[in-house]
Parts: sequence; C-alpha cells; structure tokens
Amino acid sequence: MKKIFLLLALPFLAQAQQIDKIITRSETERIETYLASDELAGRKPFTPGIEKAAKFIAAEFEKVGLQKTNGSYLQTFPMFKAELNAVSVTLDDQLVDAKKVALISKESSIELDERSGFEVVSIKEGDNFGQNAYRVMTAKKPTIAFLHESFAKYIPRLSGRGPLSENQTTLIFVVANSVPAKFKVSASQQVEKLQLSNVVGILPGKSRPKEYVIFSGHYDHLGIGKPVQGDSIYNGANDDAAGTTAVMMLAKYYAKKRDNERTLIFAAFTAEESGGHGSVYFSKQFNPDQVMAMFNLEMIGTESKWGKSSAYITGYEKSSMGEILKKNLVGSPFTFYPDPYPDQKLFYRSDNATLAELGVPAHTISTSKMDSEPNYHKPSDEVQTLDLDNMTEIIKAIAKSATSIISGQDTPSRVDTTKLD
Repeated sequence: MKKIFLLLALPFLAQAQQIDKIITRSETERIETYLASDELAGRKPFTPGIEKAAKFIAAEFEKVGLQKTNGSYLQTFPMFKAELNAVSVTLDDQLVDAKKVALISKESSIELDERSGFEVVSIKEGDNFGQNAYRVMTAKKPTIAFLHESFAKYIPRLSGRGPLSENQTTLIFVVANSVPAKFKVSASQQVEKLQLSNVVGILPGKSRPKEYVIFSGHYDHLGIGKPVQGDSIYNGANDDAAGTTAVMMLAKYYAKKRDNERTLIFAAFTAEESGGHGSVYFSKQFNPDQVMAMFNLEMIGTESKWGKSSAYITGYEKSSMGEILKKNLVGSPFTFYPDPYPDQKLFYRSDNATLAELGVPAHTISTSKMDSEPNYHKPSDEVQTLDLDNMTEIIKAIAKSATSIISGQDTPSRVDTTKLD
C-alpha cells in the first residue's frame, strides 16, 4: 500500500515544488490586503474605490503578461444609476410610510395601480425571504411584492440596489401583511446613464485556442453602509476579495507555466452584489459551446464545514466537472465536496449562473458556511478574519485540479438545461 500511495503522490510532489514558488502566502496576503483595504471603501459600483480596484487588477494582469481585449483589460458596458426623489404608496386608500417602500427601476417617472398589469407577489410570514426576493429580483415582468412586516428590515438593502441594466424591469417592494384590493404608486427619480467595467485578461491556448476555460470572481462589494460598532466600511474581504485574489494568483501561475492547450480567461466581475450585471454582460461575449468550463471562485477565505483542505462545488451533480477535479487531486490532502446547502440555491446565486443556464459546466467553488458565517455582508468581513494559509492552499488545489481540463485531456459534461430548477 505504501508503494502505491507513493506512486500516486509523486506527480504532486513535482508539481508542488513549482506551484509553491508561485502561489505563495505572501502574495495572497498582499493582494487580499489591498482589495479589502479601507482605501477602497468597500468597492461599491460607481465609486472611486471600485475604480481603484479595477486599476489594480488590470495592472496585475499586465504584470504577468495576459493579453488585452480591444486594447484594454477593462470590459466596459453601460448601466443606470437611479436616485429616488419622491415616492407615494397607498394601499386600500391608506398611505404607507415611504420607509416601508423599495423601488428598483430605471424609469424617471412611475405611476401605477392595480389595473396596470404588474405581477403581484406576496412574501408571507415564515417564507424563505432570500429565495422569494431572488425570484422577484430576476422577474422579467414589472412586479410589485408585498412583504410581511417581519421582512421590513430588508427594505433599506433593497432600496440601495444598483446599478441597473438596460433591461431592468420595474420592481416594487412594499411592507404589507396582506395583498390589498387596491394600490397606487407614484414615484420620481433622477436617472443617470453611466459605465461599469469587468476586468478581463487572456492567456491564449497553444493547440486549442478556440476552446475556453474561465476563472472568475467578483471584485465589487457593498461599499459604505450602516455603522456597526463604529465601522461603516463593508470591506468584503471574504466576499469576494478572496475569490478575486484567487483569480489573480491563478493568472500569475498559469502565465508562468505557459503550457495551457486551451485558452484561459481570467475575469473579475463588477456588480455581482446588485444583480450579477458584470457576469451577464461578460457571458454575452461568448459562444457558450466554446466554453469548456468555468471556475467561479466565491468566498474561499474561511474554512469549510469540513475544516481545512476542503471546499465545495455548487451544482456538483449537474455536470462531471466535480468528479474530474477530484480525480486530479488523488494523492493530495485536498478534497472537493458537493454543495452542502442545497436549500440556499447557491448554483443560481453567483456569477456562474448565466453561463450554466446556457449549458456550460460553470460552477462556483466556495468554503463559506452559509448557515454560520458571522461576518457575511457586515463591516467585520475584514482580512484578519480570514485564514490566509488555508486560502493559499485552496488556490493551489484549484490550480492542480484544473490541470486536465486546461490541457484538453478532460472535458466536463454539459449542464442539462432542461433539468435546471
């Protein structure tokens, strides 16, 4: 048995010697510390902080020699920023406090009532708010959602949503314990058309340049918000400076190796926290049949529920990608698991979703304990809460596990789009 184990381990010993010189704890700390610094003020879209982050990521891509697209690492696209001037809502002729209303729309003027053809949704006491709110947020039709008062605490967060895409439909959330027979909404906004940017770098493939493997993470976060114990900067160290750091480290590693047969694309997405707009735009730039796999990296800075040297893959059962990654790690101490939080619908809640819905084996790799992450979406999500040693080992494991996919030896099965739920 010892001889067999040694034979299995030998390839990892050779690979480890090279990878340990490139993917280092010190580099992980350097990149992560800057992205999650107070200087970037939480990396909210349309702020100087997120622009600084984009410049930093682009400079790192240039340093390792990634190719640009159309002369730039910035993949820029139009979005809308809306600031509410006034809103008035009446339910069965009773005026509602404006603090109990959230409006998401790129229209400058809104007038509607129960006869306007809006989809009407009720989120009742005891419902899973996250799942129901996500359905509303992704609705194609104009929608008004009435929330039980137990969910009133979410109104400020919904009100702060943005930016908005050109296809954004009007969505309205109102705190009300039941659906009224009559309602009337009147609102005015100041709407501005602006631009946001993903940061994208390319490492062309040697023999299969038209086959793509994507490594991605989102570099935006929540910005400055409600103070908690005197801290109002939501640094987003784990969510998702950690994933973005991994993308940048993997770019450095593969650029040093230069042995990828398939083309590798490294993408830092914007506006994930406000609707996944960056990944939606990015996905439209590809023929999905040419995308062989997508590694989306989200919140890998803390230990998983299984402890160190482990992570999970969302939508594990939807393609063979997870099994390929596990096969490539045989002989190493690292293990990938299926997503242990299926009720959270994580497969559809990150930047992998758009390409997965087109059949691409696009999965998110994470360690986040979704039932017990004390710093999630809080100002306390700072670098000192992360396990940078373990995070560095996770990045190495991702690099090793992807080996046969980027070489063209393995191709994951496609996601069956007829069975998405």
